[in-house]
Parts: sequence; C-alpha cells; structure tokens
Amino acid sequence: MSKPTIGFIGLGLMGAAMVNRLIDQGYSLTLMANRSRDAIDAAVARGATEVSTAHELAAASDIVMLCIDTSANVEARMRGEDGIIAGLNKGATVIDFGTSLPASTRALGAEVAAVGGAYLDAPLGRTPAHAVDGLLNIMAAGDEAAFENVKPVLEDLGENVFHLGALGSGHTIKLMNNFFGMTVANAMAEVFAMADVAGVDRGKVYDVIAAGPLHSGMMGFVKAYGVDNDPNQLAFAIKNAAKDLGYYDQMARDANVESQMVGGALNALRSASDEGRGDLMVSQMVDFYADRFKG
Repeated sequence: MSKPTIGFIGLGLMGAAMVNRLIDQGYSLTLMANRSRDAIDAAVARGATEVSTAHELAAASDIVMLCIDTSANVEARMRGEDGIIAGLNKGATVIDFGTSLPASTRALGAEVAAVGGAYLDAPLGRTPAHAVDGLLNIMAAGDEAAFENVKPVLEDLGENVFHLGALGSGHTIKLMNNFFGMTVANAMAEVFAMADVAGVDRGKVYDVIAAGPLHSGMMGFVKAYGVDNDPNQLAFAIKNAAKDLGYYDQMARDANVESQMVGGALNALRSASDEGRGDLMVSQMVDFYADRFKG
C-alpha cells in the first residue's frame, strides 16, 4: 500500500528531526519555510519538495503536520486565502504537534471539518533525539476515525501513541503536564538558590530530597545545572516554558476558574525572559533565583 503524502511546516529542532525520520521511512514530503532555512535546505537535499505557501502545501498533501510555537502562528498558517484550510483536500487530516490553546484547537477543528477535513491535536513528549529514532510520545486527540487513519504514520514517529479523547484533549493534558513539570523545575531551582543563602551545599540538599518520595526526573534535570553546571539535560527554553504556563493559565480562565498555583512559576519565568534570559534553558532559572536573593 502506498504511503500518504505529507506536508510539514515548522522545522525547528523537533520538526527537523521528525522530517528526517519521515524521509527515512520513505514518505514523500512537501515543506514550507517557517523560520529554519538550514533545515529546509537539508530536507530538500534529501528529496523533499519546498513550496511558498501553506495553500500549496495543503493541496499537495494527504496529511498536513504543524510543529509551530504558538497558537497565533498556527492560526496564521491555517487561515486566509493562502492558508492550509483554503488549500485542504477533502478527506485530508491536519495534525498540530505543537503546544496550543485548547480553545483555539477546537475552533480550528470546526473550520477544517467545514471543508471536509479532520483536525487532530497531537502534542509531543521527549526530545528531538528521540524523534530521529521514532521514539516520541504522541498525545493525540480528535475524531477517532481520523486518528485510526493516520495512526500508522504516527507510529513511525512515536514509540507511545495515545488517543486521549475529543479534540483539544491532547493540548489540555500537555498543558497540565508542562504546568506540573515547570512548577517542579522552578521549585528545585529556588531550593538550590536558597541553599546558597542558607550556607548549605547544593549537592547535599539534592541528595537528601532525592532519597525520599519527592525524587523525580525533573529534579535531576535541574540538578544537572545547579550542581553539575550542565544546562542541556533539560533542553527547554525559559521563554517556551513561560509560553506554556501562560497557556495553562489561559486554559483555566477559559474554563472560568483561576489556578491557585501557576502564578509563582509563571511570574518568575516571565521576569527571567524580560531580563534577557528567555533563550537560556529552564534549569538555568537557578541563576535567576540566586540573583534575586542577592538583591
């Protein structure tokens, strides 16, 4: 059976790794530049085709994949006369692999359905290194028949492929996941900075906490920088963490509730970004808190 044709927009670190994996698996790809010129050129050199508009990309594709940073940018690629929806083939499926606002996802899903397509949200877990080997965690949601249709492709990209329910459920759960993770990361970062103030060794503080029920992988990622000076164990930028926690806060407000916990980590991440630390890794929030404590 022939493989579906795929259009892909968003060749950042994760998207480029996914595109290379798809090429390795024999898929025919059409690409459109979003920001990453080098990744586009590399994929074209491997046989992918580049087009200049999202409309053209959709018209050439059975499945359109997006790996873009914000809901606003997803909406910009989806809508308008040059957008994906205008060029979408009947029966085609659009998959948003980014971390987007659930309300935006549901609105776009209705617009895609109106032209005979299907829209899935499928945010990702794990890293670009996992993507290269097809070992991502994929949190898909949306129409179950559409999911089953594209599941073989998702299984070429992911080791663990979940269907989580109605459209928007994937983005909802991803935002909950990231809220929890970034709250833990910020708590650990502040603990290391507080250890300096208290005159105790960061490594010993970590050893004691890690020996108990609070131990987690996220703690270890922050310890890799706070104790071992390696910021890359948690390859997630402060500005992206601030975006995701902002989306979590907005998701709560859209549901007419107010998160009691998000404010501390969100305000710290936004302040760090405002100070020019946005491109640093989340584990480097240790320095943000340490500088704050110095006054």
